[in-house]
Amino acid sequence: MKVGLIANPASGKDIRRIVAHGSVFDNQEKVRMVRRILSGLQEAGVEEVLYMPDSYAIVERALADLPETRCPATISPLVYWQHNTQEDTINAARLLEEAGVALMIVLGGDVTSRAACKGSRTLPILALSTGTNNVFPVMAEATMAGLAAGVLASGAIPMEAGCYEADILEVLVNDVCVDLALVDVAVAREAFVASRAVWDANRLTALFLARCKADNMGLSAIGGQLAHCAPTSGTGLALQLDACARRRVRAAIAPGLFVEAGIAAEQVMTRGSCFPVREPAVLALDGEREVVLRRTDRACVRLAERGVRVVDVARTLEEARRKRVFVRG
Repeated sequence: MKVGLIANPASGKDIRRIVAHGSVFDNQEKVRMVRRILSGLQEAGVEEVLYMPDSYAIVERALADLPETRCPATISPLVYWQHNTQEDTINAARLLEEAGVALMIVLGGDVTSRAACKGSRTLPILALSTGTNNVFPVMAEATMAGLAAGVLASGAIPMEAGCYEADILEVLVNDVCVDLALVDVAVAREAFVASRAVWDANRLTALFLARCKADNMGLSAIGGQLAHCAPTSGTGLALQLDACARRRVRAAIAPGLFVEAGIAAEQVMTRGSCFPVREPAVLALDGEREVVLRRTDRACVRLAERGVRVVDVARTLEEARRKRVFVRG
């Protein structure tokens, strides 16, 4: 039984820390989280862990102070050419799938989780929040996350009992799916990527949401003041934005940063439905500018027919309790 582990050393340190009031997520805390994850995996009987090597050596530092009796027997780095960009996460997830791991644990924010799902849309993902905007990742104690991942990887609890399928968005350009987003796709009337992070709602002309609710942080918070789209509902929200629109929404799109957005139109998205993006623009995926559209491109955003499998820590451990997985005698 094998589990994959991806810890992004850059998560929680983007430009929104400067323009807003967010705190930096320290890499030493990620090291401590990895120690607790490994302890949970070992307790659940996981024998092998494959991990993404990184510039800060998060996993190696975690192992330096972790007794062998408190971690799986085999912990090995993936071998690939490192770029120190999100390409590392994409490549690592792809290699984890090829190596036959049961699931992947990812430490990061929405962007890191998105990169992992780009690398593998079939592996179940357990995303732990260590980023700036954390709508997709969950806040869970790392020990229990490792334990939940372990009982699923070992087969003590079947995957279907501990996972759910989360809706995602797909970006199509000239009828080809070129990218995906786990939470939101924002359309900005710009000609180039520039700074990747988005924090100015006045530059946006449209917003497509795979999920939203009132207590979300990030661009999905705008939609969260209008509707509640659960990640498993099969519905999303498409908003046309206009600074001159009469209907206004105030929302926190970054830690401590509130903006006002004008809502010109609102539509429900259903699985498979496509919404065109007509003007030349830059698309921001889960809060970061990624896709540049030219005047000749035909582009649209759709709620995908098939989402990604997500580990539910609480549901998994409740099922383990029900089956007395950790009860002896």
